[in-house]
Amino acid sequence: MPATDFKDYYATLGIANTASPEEIKKAYRKLARQYHPDLNPGDAQAEARFKDINEAYEVLSNPESRGKYDQYGQYWKEGGTSRAPSPGAGAEGVDFGQYANFEDFLGDLLGGRATTSGSRGGQRAYTYRTARPPAGGGYAGYEDNSEGNLPGSDVEGSVTLSMAEAFQGVRKRLRVGEETIEVRIPPGAREGSRVRIRGKGRPSPFGGQRGDLYLTVQIHSHPFFRLEEDNLVCEVPITPDEAVLGARVDVPTPDGPVSVNIPPGTHSGQALRLRGKGWQKPDGGRGDQIVRVQIVPPKDIDPVEREYYEKIRDNRTFNPRSGLQEVQL
Repeated sequence: MPATDFKDYYATLGIANTASPEEIKKAYRKLARQYHPDLNPGDAQAEARFKDINEAYEVLSNPESRGKYDQYGQYWKEGGTSRAPSPGAGAEGVDFGQYANFEDFLGDLLGGRATTSGSRGGQRAYTYRTARPPAGGGYAGYEDNSEGNLPGSDVEGSVTLSMAEAFQGVRKRLRVGEETIEVRIPPGAREGSRVRIRGKGRPSPFGGQRGDLYLTVQIHSHPFFRLEEDNLVCEVPITPDEAVLGARVDVPTPDGPVSVNIPPGTHSGQALRLRGKGWQKPDGGRGDQIVRVQIVPPKDIDPVEREYYEKIRDNRTFNPRSGLQEVQL
């Protein structure tokens, strides 16, 4: 962490650097209840404060990460080979054996119900996202939250696909905190599109329904195809004689090779359209595949080829630069 980004976690929780684990937990519990975004809807400052409070607690509540933080200050993450728990990763310094389940631990921690996100000891995979307020917009009943009218927060992450997976659709097994889930990505996913998985976000701090998980799709680039809206675009090289005389060439498509007619006189950069060979559409249809032709001259030619190219040059009647004679600045 650069020195300019250093955060004083003790100051964040309002405690001394000699505070005991119980004092750290007590300070965290008080501040988390005060700044929880579900109780401060639309308050960006409260949400940012809540993130800082969680980050501070999850470093200071872990003896290993606290020791590094105390010893190395702003360079504590570089102070050893073991990574400190990231924000939202859970409290590692707690004896979970005294609790029947994780929810009991969280209830004891906040004096009610609360949640963390991420995976213990690993890098945060999902970022905090304020949950939608309950129907009617009210938060009445906070003092007596047994009705569970505060929903859990949504979380966001990303999933990376190959172009084939995005085209065909795929099922992915993902690790979300301590849970492994299977996610179905429908055919035709686009870069930046979002997939919603209901009920896999944060649990409600007050007994309401669990939030949702939103995954943003990222697609690896492909060496041959690229996606432009509903169309797949590719470049196909042809030889000078194929461009002049015309030819039939095999072109890769998502459905396998297709024989494509190259008309006589085709020029470099000319686009040919293969209808229905493009990207999957949400309605089940397909876009087109656009084949852009590139004329590629040979680098090495044998004596016979050279002889014929020289004959073509000596007998050529076509001058593609004839119109340049009258060009002026």
